[in-house]
Formats: sequence, C-alpha cells, structure tokens
Amino acid sequence: MKCKKTKFDNKEAVEVATRFLRMVILTECGPRVVYFGKLTANGDGENLLFYDRECRGRDDWKLIGGHRVWVTRPKADESEDAYRPDNAPCEVDVESGKKALTVVGGKDVLLRTRKGLRIEVMDDNVLLVDNFVINEGDMLYSCGIWALTCTEPNLRGGVRYGIPLGDGSEWDSFCIVMFRRWAGHTSPLNDPQITFTEDMLILTPKGIETKRMVEAHYGIFAMEVPSQKTTFIKKTTYDKERSHDYPRGGCNLAFYVGPKNFMVEMESMSPEQCLKPKEELHHIEKWILTEKVVPIEKAKELIKTCEKT
Repeated sequence: MKCKKTKFDNKEAVEVATRFLRMVILTECGPRVVYFGKLTANGDGENLLFYDRECRGRDDWKLIGGHRVWVTRPKADESEDAYRPDNAPCEVDVESGKKALTVVGGKDVLLRTRKGLRIEVMDDNVLLVDNFVINEGDMLYSCGIWALTCTEPNLRGGVRYGIPLGDGSEWDSFCIVMFRRWAGHTSPLNDPQITFTEDMLILTPKGIETKRMVEAHYGIFAMEVPSQKTTFIKKTTYDKERSHDYPRGGCNLAFYVGPKNFMVEMESMSPEQCLKPKEELHHIEKWILTEKVVPIEKAKELIKTCEKT
C-alpha cells in the first residue's frame, strides 16, 4: 500500500493506492471517499464515484458525493441527525506495520458522536471499508450505520447495477420497500429502470428519480463497468438473527437514482443498537474491483467472487 497526503478539488485529502486501484479520502471535511477506481498501465482509469461540483445540499450539509458515513435512527432511516456533522476537519492515523489508515470526523456538539472510516488493504483489488460511529458523550445514543456510496452512472458505455436476491432456503422470501414520496421527492412504482431475473434485481439507470430498500441476504451490491473492464462490488454481512434491528423491516441495502442520472447511490446498512458512553458501532464493507467484468445477471458468479476474496 502507498499512502500520501494530496489535494482533491483543492481540498486537503489522503491517497491510498495499490498496484491495481486508487482511493482518495477528503480530510478537510467529512470524512469522505471522493475517488475510487482502477490504476491502468496507460493511466486511463476513471473515477467510479460521483463528485458534486454544483454544491447541492440541505441547509449546512453539502452533498459533495463519493462515499460517506451516515446513521439511521430506530424506526427512521432518514432523520435530521443522519448527516450531522460533515463540515469539520478530520483526524488521520496511518497504522504503522499495517496496510491501513483511519480518518475520523469532527464531534457533533449536540449528539456528542463522531463518525469515521478505516481503510485496510486486503489485496491489490480488495479493500475493507470500516464505517463507524463513536459515542463520546455521557448519555446513551441509539443508531445504525448507513454507508452511502455515490457512483457515476454516466461513464463511457454506461453502467448497470445488481443485487442478488433470496437466501436459497426452502422457504425463500425477502422484503423490498418502495418509496412513492419522501422529503419532497417522488419515484414511480412501475419503474422501467428496475427489472428482475429469478435471483437478481437489476438496475439500469435511465434518469428517473427512484429509491428502493432491499432485504438482501447475500449483502452484495454490484456495479458493472464495461469501459473499465471491471465490476465494483460492495459486500457486507447480513445478520439474519438481528433482521428486526435493520431499518424498514429488515432492509440492509438500498439505492437511489438521481434525476437525469446525476448519480446512483449504492447503500448498505447495519443493525441498529444502543451505544453506551465510549462505545463504538462498526459496519464493515468489502470493496472489490474485479480483474474482468462479472456480468450483473450472473448472481452465482458475483457470490463466488466475493467468497474467493
């Protein structure tokens, strides 16, 4: 692993690189992963993440884009403290002797919590992304981790997304939450961007705003990127014993398509729990960039790829 301080869009950041991939994390605010993509011999790798240059936002919060750490609250997947705070400078700790670094954001003066990311290199094409929150107050705080990755759907040749469905049991069922209206937004129930095979949900972005949450037992969310000859996979562990502690009836994955395809969010969530003072809640994602395209329709290949890594 190579790690160095850098600038991104004239903001303080830190860069992590292997022989196969590159990641940039903002430290001036956030923490926020703002760049993730392949390193290629001729240097033509593209950023798979969306970075917002139009300063979209809500009150003091700015979208920025990339990957961020939010929290869910019991019985509420979106609330005002989901994104607090996000503008303060971060602390960076590069772990000597390990291929890892930790970036921790500012302290919320009201909630007395801090959010952070720990990035560990497992292989040239595999990273562990540990999304966490710390209760630094002297009261109780209840939450779940909500890890949102804003991706760029407008890459050359287009991209598609897929989520393997079911659990393979003799009584196979799962939940999908469909949003018609939320916070001034709308999405169609009969959405032409969403199709199904017998074991996959497939999303082909066409610029229609939409939002869905999914109970996905395999915990796999994949983005097929033909122009980069790779598939970006986010893999988390789904705790069936705690299914009632996930948001919205057991949902652990979600996606959002922005109007006019300005971005697509690949989201994962942890079970919710109560944190005592000084306790931490961690939600670990495995980020994989495959060495060749794994077609979205092939759920078994996606699952096998995650098992191998």
